[in-house]
Amino acid sequence: KLQEKPKDSGKVTITQTFDFAGEEVKVTKEVDSNSKEAKSFLKQQEKLQSAAPGSLPTVSGVKRPSGMSSLLGKIGAKKQKMSTLEKSKLDWETFKEEEGIVEELAIHNRGKDGYIERKAFLERVDHRQFEIERDLRLSRMKP
Repeated sequence: KLQEKPKDSGKVTITQTFDFAGEEVKVTKEVDSNSKEAKSFLKQQEKLQSAAPGSLPTVSGVKRPSGMSSLLGKIGAKKQKMSTLEKSKLDWETFKEEEGIVEELAIHNRGKDGYIERKAFLERVDHRQFEIERDLRLSRMKP
């Protein structure tokens, strides 16, 4: 299920309900009202709102959906499934926001102590060592 709460700052809050390991997980995210995701969400909301009143006609002679299958269809509407990877990512993002460490992690990963910087340094050292060894081998072959 999706819900929308428009805000003053031109942002749209989207709440999605997923099924993960038999439990209901609600994901709330705030996106710009100009974004593709917000536009598709608003279109979907309009379709749901326009389809709801028309689904139960009051004109006599037209058969209304009723009975047990109709009720079960409304109650047992399938939720989108969430993978383990998506759930882990959601949990990590939530943890970072709760602890207030988003900026600290960004600064740390950009600095000299960051993982990516260390990997790049080791690659440069390895490449330089390979070039030195190659030059040494080639110099021994020529004389």
